[in-house]
Amino acid sequence: MAFVRRKGNAYYLVHNVRHGGKVRQLHLARLGDRARITDEIVKEVSRKHPFIDLNWRTLREQLQGRIDIADPQSPAVVKLIETLRTLNLDLADVIPQMLRLSESPAVARELLVQMRLLHTTIQVKLDQFGSKEHLKRLNRTSGRYGSASPEFQGR
Repeated sequence: MAFVRRKGNAYYLVHNVRHGGKVRQLHLARLGDRARITDEIVKEVSRKHPFIDLNWRTLREQLQGRIDIADPQSPAVVKLIETLRTLNLDLADVIPQMLRLSESPAVARELLVQMRLLHTTIQVKLDQFGSKEHLKRLNRTSGRYGSASPEFQGR
């Protein structure tokens, strides 16, 4: 049976096999610092280990929602916020004139495609939070990363 294991700051897809009466872990793939099973990983593991039958859908479902945003001290939450801040700063530096002057039109096109994809993804995520009123309430009570909620003020 395959499962995801964390070792240090990285996640790995491993499979237990019995060899000579002992159970050993077979390293199938490195999933990175945020466990994700991409199509590339599925192809790579299937190619390298064709005799291991994995339920990819179940493995992917187990990894969904791995970021526990309820814990503001969680390394995953801190890293996500840090990544978003860095992305905002990087995007602020991109100006249209820079794209027009680019030596590679393919790079400029790819950058625009990725920015449009990011815009769509952000819009979908914001819509999942609900109405604008709900988002306003979240902004007013944003805790550690903003102003403290009224019940914690003065403590």
